Amino acid sequence: MNFVSTRGNVSKIGFIDTVLMGLANDGGLLVPEKIPQIPAEKLEVMSKLTYQELAFEIFSYYIDGEIPDNELKSLIEKSYATFRHPEITPIQKLKDNMYVLELFHGPTFAFKDIALQFLGNLYSYVSKKTGESIHILGATSGDTGASAIEGVRGKEGIRICILHPHGKVSKVQELQMTTVDDKSVLNLAIKGTFDDGQRIIKELFSDVDFKNKYHIRAINSINFVRIMAQTVYYFYAYFQVKRETDLENINFSVPTGNFGDIFAGYLAKKMGLPVGKLIVATNENNILESFIHDGVYKPGEFRSTYSPSMDIQVASNFERYLYYLLGENPMVVSDLMEKFKEEGKIVVSDDLLHKVKEDFAAHGVNGEECLKTINKYSTDIGYLLDPHTACGVAAYESCNKSSEICVTLSTAHPAKFNESIERCYIQQIFPEQISDLFNKPQYLEVVEANKGEVVRHLEKLFSLTAK
Repeated sequence: MNFVSTRGNVSKIGFIDTVLMGLANDGGLLVPEKIPQIPAEKLEVMSKLTYQELAFEIFSYYIDGEIPDNELKSLIEKSYATFRHPEITPIQKLKDNMYVLELFHGPTFAFKDIALQFLGNLYSYVSKKTGESIHILGATSGDTGASAIEGVRGKEGIRICILHPHGKVSKVQELQMTTVDDKSVLNLAIKGTFDDGQRIIKELFSDVDFKNKYHIRAINSINFVRIMAQTVYYFYAYFQVKRETDLENINFSVPTGNFGDIFAGYLAKKMGLPVGKLIVATNENNILESFIHDGVYKPGEFRSTYSPSMDIQVASNFERYLYYLLGENPMVVSDLMEKFKEEGKIVVSDDLLHKVKEDFAAHGVNGEECLKTINKYSTDIGYLLDPHTACGVAAYESCNKSSEICVTLSTAHPAKFNESIERCYIQQIFPEQISDLFNKPQYLEVVEANKGEVVRHLEKLFSLTAK
């Protein structure tokens, strides 16, 4: 299995090199040269596997022997031993044609744990094999930071710095990141938005000399491992629901801001999973909804919402989708991304927009609709949705036909977003692990959203172990 850049100026590389490169050195994103195809008879066999066994089968297509089978199985078992539910990602049926896929049973109560527990262990594995220190750099809109820190903290040879937008994440998200008392962990709260943090991260990863000097690695969903790990629960959910229905195709409604989680569903579909429509659920930061409806991708004014993890205007993984939409032509992608940099928008033809609509539907959920959905399901069904999952459910209600089955991805435990839950006049009981956070001291630095200032803090952290 070889991996290539969406912009075409990186030589073909293997899986481990893809993990370590993170963002492609030409500024693009790494994708498999050929997407593995899983025939129907193999899907039938896979439908009977446990989550961990299924992860091994899917990962093996991409790792292609670079990690021995017994070691890969050990990494997977270790990664998912930290989850509170034996099924890892259990399904809950809320209506005759709607299921919720609970992705919040990991250590930080968010779907990011599913990829980042594995990626953390994978980085540790690579560090031990090579004897090289690994310095991880990432930006978060809330959940990635805590999951990344939890995935690598205490692992020998690894240091991590996470940027988050100061005052623009939930209190629980902030506490999960900043109450970690560990010299190998640095939290930088930037005076700006997630998009500012993401821009700084991309600038630093595009500086190949800086990246190589400090052995900097990616934890954001620009790293293909994040996408690979998230495809697994699409397969797992499909197999669970298929046992109860005769319908071949199943829709998925996905709360998304950075297009990573829903791109994993798109990848699963291209691998052969009979996915119907992928419903993009956004909030008022609805650049992705506008693209799917009109074919115009243009960042607008940033808005703070009740679903802060989706408060994103520039979706990193969108370029991966463009690569496939544009016929896997890196020259066209490169030209289009350069034009986007100059003009601030991307417009696709009517023919391409028709292809987009074959795979995707979209609905932007405003704040009032989000809260109403939380109240409705709490009152009618007794099921408490976090505000991001509520956006997914509202999008399901808007886009899914009554004759279709839909799985909504539940991306976080509602305790992580109590500010929004309280606006619904709902009092929830916090899990003990979250309640305990409020009694711990915090460790963070508040900095300007400036590349130079971030570099100054990074050099102080990373130079201690750089080789």
